[in-house]
Amino acid sequence: MMTRCVILSFEKGGAVAEEPILIKRYENRKLYDSSRSVYVTLEEIAGLIREGKEVRVVDAKTSEDLTKNTLALIVLEGERQKKDLLPLSFMYHLIKYGESIQGVFQEYLSSGFEAFLASQQEAHKQLRELTEGGTAKQSTISEPAAERGGEASLKDEVDKLKQRLEQLDRRLREGKE
Repeated sequence: MMTRCVILSFEKGGAVAEEPILIKRYENRKLYDSSRSVYVTLEEIAGLIREGKEVRVVDAKTSEDLTKNTLALIVLEGERQKKDLLPLSFMYHLIKYGESIQGVFQEYLSSGFEAFLASQQEAHKQLRELTEGGTAKQSTISEPAAERGGEASLKDEVDKLKQRLEQLDRRLREGKE
């Protein structure tokens, strides 16, 4: 009989969280999920993240943290499959201005995404209240997006984030000209 040990940690506010799933990357570029004892693909790692799990990718030999590089590869793979996460002009400017906008960009993207997640949580909460027969408070997101539900609302929010990124891109171009 095989047992699985789950190590717990505490987040801010006392919430219990599972430790990240440890993925080891070997010299042959294979990725090994040590919690399930199986080799995994980038798409499978993306699936774990979509399920709300946290992953930590390390070099099997040196234990160097490769999480950021691996997540960047997942994003790039999505772009290669025409998922159009980032506008082309934005990627050009990100490379062109690189380090000079790094701090501003990270702060802008983090705050924008946190606002997006907060609005999604609020929409889900209100939908849950409506389905349970309660009354929902006025939302900070648009009524049509909330009425359509999770998937459409998520797409609307992603579209809004893309528009904000394009605006930032235009402002950067105007500032350098």
